[in-house]
Amino acid sequence: MTYKHRNIVDTIPSYKQGKPAPKLDGIRAYKISSNENPYEPLESVKEAISTRALNVINRYPNMRGTQVVEELAKRFGVTPDEVVLGCGSTEVITQLVDFVAGPGDEVVYPWRSFEAYPIIVTGAGAKSVQVPNRADGSHDVDGIINAINERTRLVILNNPNNPTSASLSETDARRVLDAVPSDVLVLIDEAYVQFNTAKGTADGMKLYREYPNVVVAQTFSKAYGLAGLRIGYGIAPAEVVEGMRKVAVPFGVSQIAQVAALASLEDLAVKEMNERVAALVSERERIILALRNQGWNIEDAYANFFWMPFGADTERVTERFVAVGLSVRAFAGEGIRISIGEREANDRVLTVCEDLKKDGFSLNN
Repeated sequence: MTYKHRNIVDTIPSYKQGKPAPKLDGIRAYKISSNENPYEPLESVKEAISTRALNVINRYPNMRGTQVVEELAKRFGVTPDEVVLGCGSTEVITQLVDFVAGPGDEVVYPWRSFEAYPIIVTGAGAKSVQVPNRADGSHDVDGIINAINERTRLVILNNPNNPTSASLSETDARRVLDAVPSDVLVLIDEAYVQFNTAKGTADGMKLYREYPNVVVAQTFSKAYGLAGLRIGYGIAPAEVVEGMRKVAVPFGVSQIAQVAALASLEDLAVKEMNERVAALVSERERIILALRNQGWNIEDAYANFFWMPFGADTERVTERFVAVGLSVRAFAGEGIRISIGEREANDRVLTVCEDLKKDGFSLNN
């Protein structure tokens, strides 16, 4: 770049959105690359948007999302001063990093994990300390603990981890929390918490009530199916929320998103959401079992996606999926993340994997 700018920006990897469904003649294509909810928005949510939001889009939204904040506070048993909204949980995490870290500071997190982490940390001028995952895709807790030093300003735990779909146990989470100084925050990123069926998994809100330095981030994008509206939230000590709001994008959460979130929190909508989550979890378990029956040594999955570490074969394998109308999320040289989608899409995934197994492909785990 020829214009004067922050040189650190040149080191930031561009965020890569999941590719759209490939266009192929005569084949219905599916996008299973972005961990989106395959179900259409709930009718009650669409009606709320139509009747309560569209006629006010000429006005700025409530900047703090007061109604949503108050409803979330009631549901989680905290005060409204402990809840902050963001343009998706990604912006909540950005607020937190911008609040606590800058040049000379370090943020410790597992890797591979959510690919926005290095972008957010570098954007704040801080340094990422990436701790490689264990072979099964789970957090290397000993490595995370050993990476903490006097420059650490934040530790991030991703449960379940994106893209490996591994769960973090309560025991491991407590080990990290017991090792981190009480004046250093620990973020528990729970974007996929509703899909996490692992026994003994860490419960962010339970730990929040026990440790003074825990922040929990969740989202309406995945289980609630509001990815296109961009609304997430954080639960944090009131003084942390106050600091996060200072660095938040003003009016970042639209009124449409706020109305949709409120409608999604109504009892009937929550019941429907839970039914959809249960169906996706059941479908996930069906796929994992079928893959194992094909001979794949695949790890348990606890989100609405699963991980296949093909290593050096990742790009070749990705082409096989694209050829039959499936867009998956490839991480070059590492593996493929496949979202749980429509039944037909999932069956097609199994067909591709069966052919790959016959052709001698294997997983690097």
